[in-house]
Formats: sequence, C-alpha cells, structure tokens
Amino acid sequence: MADAETDSTALIADLGRRARDAARVLSGLSSAVKARALDSAAEAIREAAPAIAAANDEDMARARAAGLSSAMLDRLRLDAGRIESTAAGVAAVAGLRDPVGQIIDESRRPNGMILRRVRVPIGVIGIIYESRPNVTADAAALCIKSGNAVILRGGSEAIGSNRAIHAALVAGLEREGVPGDAAQLVPITDRAAVGAMLGAEGMIDLVVPRGGKSLVARVQAEARVPVLAHLDGINHVYVDASADPAMAAAITVNAKMRRTGVCGAMETLLIDRAYPHTAALVKVLGDTGCEVRGDASIRALVPTAKPADAADWDTEYLEAIASVAIVDGVDGAMAHIAAHGSHHTDAVVAENEGVAERFLAGVDSAIVLWNASTQFADGGEFGLGAEIGIATGRLHARGPVALEGLTTYKWIVRGTGQTRP
Repeated sequence: MADAETDSTALIADLGRRARDAARVLSGLSSAVKARALDSAAEAIREAAPAIAAANDEDMARARAAGLSSAMLDRLRLDAGRIESTAAGVAAVAGLRDPVGQIIDESRRPNGMILRRVRVPIGVIGIIYESRPNVTADAAALCIKSGNAVILRGGSEAIGSNRAIHAALVAGLEREGVPGDAAQLVPITDRAAVGAMLGAEGMIDLVVPRGGKSLVARVQAEARVPVLAHLDGINHVYVDASADPAMAAAITVNAKMRRTGVCGAMETLLIDRAYPHTAALVKVLGDTGCEVRGDASIRALVPTAKPADAADWDTEYLEAIASVAIVDGVDGAMAHIAAHGSHHTDAVVAENEGVAERFLAGVDSAIVLWNASTQFADGGEFGLGAEIGIATGRLHARGPVALEGLTTYKWIVRGTGQTRP
C-alpha cells in the first residue's frame, strides 16, 4: 500500500507540474484560439466515435458482470446519440462567451485611481468523477475555455471509455496548438491516486468531485485543497392545492421518470393535504412503473403504495422509486424540505402566485423552480453549455457550475503616480 501511495503521489506531482505549465500557456491564449481548439476537439470525438463505442461496449460488459445497478449502467452507457451529444457539448462550449478578462465592476477612487475586478482562470482544476464518461469531455472543455488546465480522474468502471474520449479530445486540441497537458487523464484507477490529488497543495488549485455520497464525503474529509462539491440530489416536487391537475401529473412524471439516474431527478413528492386529486396523481406516477413508497395518509388513499420508513425521506434513489407524503400546505412542504432536502433542486407546482413566491423565497436550495420539472437542473438547460456539476454549497459557486464558476478574479488598479499619505 505504501508503494502505491508513493507511486501515486509521484504521478500526480508530475501531472500537476505539467498542468501548471499548460495553464500558463492557456492564460495567454485568445478566445478565438481556445474556441478553434475546442471545435477541433469536438470534431475529433466525432471521428473517433467507433473507437469510443467499442471501448464503451467493453466497459458495459465488465459493469454488468460486476453487478452495477441499472442507474449506474445508464450513466455509463454511450450509444451513437450520446457520443454525438458529447461532441456537440464540446462544440457548444467553444461558442460560449469567454469569461476570462470580463470586467465584473469598475470604480474611480477620490484620488483618481481606477479599480477593476477582472475574471481570471483559477489555474489547475482536478476533477474526480464516476461512471459518466461524457464528463471527460465536458469537464475538459469547460476548463480549457475558462483558461484552466485540468487533471481528470475517472472511475474504474469507465476507464476504457474515458481513455478513448480523452485521446480524441487531446488530438483535436493539439491540432490547433493547445498543449495536450492542458487536459490530462490520470492513467490509473488506484484509489491512492484520489488521495494524492486531494493532498496536491500548490499543484491543484480546486478539486471538483462528481459522484456518489461516499466519493464526495471522502473528498470533503481528506482534501487539503479547496473543494467545490454537491452531495445528494434529494429533490422534491411540492404539489399545492391550487395546482392544475394535468400540469401536476406531467411535471411529477417527468421529474421522476425522464431519467431516474440523474442528480436532478425527483426523489420525494409532497402533496398538499387540500389538493383534491392526490389518489389520481399517485396512480399516474405508479402507472409509469415507479415504485411508490407512501406515508400513512398516502397509503390510506392508495393501498397499493408500499410503506415509507424514516430512511426513505433521506434517500437519493436514482432509480424508479419515489417517496410520497401529505403535507399541510406550503409551510409543511418547506419544513419537510428543510429537514430532509440536500439543498440541490426543489420545485413547486401551483397556480397561486403567493404560494409559489413563498416557496421560491423560503426553500434554501441551489435551484428552485415554479411549475417546471426538476430535471431542468442542468447547465445546458440553463444556457451555460456543459457543466462541471451542481454545487450545493454557499461559497464561490452555486447551482450549475460552468464557465464563470471556474474563474476567480483579481483587482487591476491603474494610477497616475498616486502615493499613499
């Protein structure tokens, strides 16, 4: 074990030095050069689609043999449409406005000095992720567009897919003169490599974990570098007494069943005690193939619902299961979310504007929605292009983290010879 840790530390140190050199190059590139490089990377991914698909087939076969859940298999799977979507995501980032150099604010001091806060890259970003191989491309594209070098450490279940996507992406970048070291993939899947990244002070400026609770908890417990993270997506839809029944059904089904394995999926449905169509709404959800686990009030109305226990209200299922509870109006919904939510994404379905505004103001989550599905919790849907993840903390960035979330700022002061008295 000691040898593995020593080797991993040396490996990450080498990747970090190379990334730091690449970051200095990136900081001097124009927006046009970065855009051309990302367009080239997108095209290279398209050209490599057969090789990427073949690698993913091998990963999927190993994952099935290992008994991965259906949700994890869905995250891992790359078909032709998803490979094209991955390439299109890189191209979309190429076309986004470059945040580097943007003036956040400007002021003139009484002594005549002009002060500006200007966006600059963070430096070297470490991304630690599981299952989803598209993150390899998404994260690299966002980091490069925002002037950051990136060190990518994917999960062992997706190693072949990650390597294939990474090789294509780097080839595309290098065709336009961007150093390949700007986007490096950790070549090993040993857990010691994660520990080495978390302790890489001075080489990695920010770590972003994308994965399950155990990964994020480990990163937050062990990291000696800043962390930008989200925990579970324990997301709620609250259906108010004033909700339109057809809208409530459509949003509930979409929020849970569109893709059950994404972090924006609804896990708990809260229904106002005064809502007149509760049984019908729960039946619609169950008819889609979703297992309903209800509290005593729900089971009294819908006998086919399974009983929910205390753990259900704090569970991110990431599969076709939903817990359902009756609450006393919007105050009851907000109290339940405060007790059991994860500050990720929560939605209210209501025609009563006052109720909706109370929910939007009172729920302390990174994303709150009125009359819309929680599945919109996605950087692309927010017009941000690809995303690094959904941050649920309160510092630096919150919600979908895209280009601006990967920058910091510096003060630029212009004077005319002023000295301080």
